[in-house]
Amino acid sequence: MSITIEYYFKPMDIKNQLDYVFQKIRSIRILKGVSQMELSLRSNLSQSFIANLEKGKKQPSVLTLIKIADALDVSPKDFFSESINFNTKEQVKEQIRNLLEML
Repeated sequence: MSITIEYYFKPMDIKNQLDYVFQKIRSIRILKGVSQMELSLRSNLSQSFIANLEKGKKQPSVLTLIKIADALDVSPKDFFSESINFNTKEQVKEQIRNLLEML
């Protein structure tokens, strides 16, 4: 999926928001030169779970997203569209919870 500049200015529905999160996890992982297996070891999650998450076949918990962010040495907010603003860690967790509860 190619993202254009218009993507950032249109409100996203929940499925698109989650697809964006999964795509960001994958792109950050690749940018940092981390394999799925290495991310699996760093986050204590299975490699198959990581692969299915990146494909959008698995839904992560808040804790899982935090584990992945820590393993990639980024903030969980880095997985979300720039149009979503967070000021605190609690706001990040709340936004993730809200997204996942809407499924």
